[in-house]
Amino acid sequence: MSVLAIDAGTTGVTALVVTDNGQIESMGYEEFRQHFPSPGWVEHNPEDIWQATLSACSAALSRASGSPACVGLTNQRETAVLWDRRTLAAPCRAIVWQDRRTAEMCGRLRDAGHEARVSELTGLRLDPYFTASKLAWLAEHEEGVWEGVETGNVAVGTVDSYLIARLTGGARHVTDPSNASRTLLYGLASGTWEPELCELFGVPEHALPEIVPNYGPIGFTEPSAFLGLELPISGVAGDQQAALFGQTCFDVGDVKCTYGTGSFVLANLGGEIVRSEEGLLTTVAWQTPSGERTFALEGSIFVTGAAVQWLRDGLGLIGTASESEALARTVPDSGGVVFVPALTGLGAPHWDPHARGLITGITRGTTRAHLVRATLEAIAFEVRDVVEAMTGGAVPVLKADGGASTNDLLMQLQADQLGAAVERPALQETTALGAAFLAGLGAGVWGSKSDLRKTWQLERRFVPGARDDAAYARWRAAVELASYHPSVTG
Repeated sequence: MSVLAIDAGTTGVTALVVTDNGQIESMGYEEFRQHFPSPGWVEHNPEDIWQATLSACSAALSRASGSPACVGLTNQRETAVLWDRRTLAAPCRAIVWQDRRTAEMCGRLRDAGHEARVSELTGLRLDPYFTASKLAWLAEHEEGVWEGVETGNVAVGTVDSYLIARLTGGARHVTDPSNASRTLLYGLASGTWEPELCELFGVPEHALPEIVPNYGPIGFTEPSAFLGLELPISGVAGDQQAALFGQTCFDVGDVKCTYGTGSFVLANLGGEIVRSEEGLLTTVAWQTPSGERTFALEGSIFVTGAAVQWLRDGLGLIGTASESEALARTVPDSGGVVFVPALTGLGAPHWDPHARGLITGITRGTTRAHLVRATLEAIAFEVRDVVEAMTGGAVPVLKADGGASTNDLLMQLQADQLGAAVERPALQETTALGAAFLAGLGAGVWGSKSDLRKTWQLERRFVPGARDDAAYARWRAAVELASYHPSVTG
């Protein structure tokens, strides 16, 4: 038996056919266009995401030996999507999680004294990152569209609920607790949409999706909509929670970091809601069909792999992202150069939407190799900031995945900075793998989490060496400079 896993990421959609021994039989991938209509704004056309999903799934299925038993879905989180319930067409572009247009709105709500209550209910904070302020912005600026939301003709959701609507031909309007807990509209304690929060952000509760467990019977694909296939959709989770599941981080204290467009560190909290005083988020990891929820502590870093892409596309310093390792290895260190990649503000543990990117320590002797190495160091420093806030520096091992985790130099720098081992699995597509695992559990392909754990294989373990604390001190000083914005603070 096999499972079709759909990973609808920020820049493209990956589809995997995963066999019951946890191996990838086939894969498809399709990028979609990014829209940047104003500084700090990021948008997607939902139809582009759907077409990329069809293309990636078609490619993966064409190379598979048979039809999968079920479908699992994982997705970029927090992105706000609207669609017509009847036609499934999107009346406006989706506002992406990276988008910072609602920074002032969040500031006003904070100044009005709402943040403590919002944080108490959600485990999150008032930041443009999350879905609710994006929906409030659409209500204010897309009045004609929002009228459809109010009347019930237009549905509101995140990428998971949008794709499930498309996969089922509009039959299902659902989301799961891992995605719902990223919206600023879901109560951690109640496990439901909070009327108080819906009122604060002006989002009608009737427009929101039904919240269902992360695995079990969720719906069926509609053959006329999805490649002629009628398959059970039996697993869904937001991308970072899916990666935690795909890394088989099932025990309390297990920690993983996904190095993608941004980097996301999650620690398994078990069934306890733990609040952070260090700028970290409390979120739902997953919920079983019986209703038992596992929680996670999360540190969200907005720009890591995207910084390497910027070196490639924005500055032209490298031809491909994979060149970064070889070029960085041509110098022993960054030569004192520090790069703070606050290209869309700073996430955890700083939470400064107004911070901007900064490069310091440039001399006449600085080369592109120094800047590339400083970029890799910045990723390691950012993750160290979060892990130390999360664990007090006591993490025994960090499980690493995501595109940038294939960079051996970065992984060694990370182990050195953490003073802890970094383990990289044989299968790097752990986000999609998590979606496959959830769906397979929901459809009976696997019987238990212990069966899933047996499929995880170590590819390489990076043992910590000497730690460059002087470089880290320079990093902390540069972060302070990046956060200094007198034009905003007055």
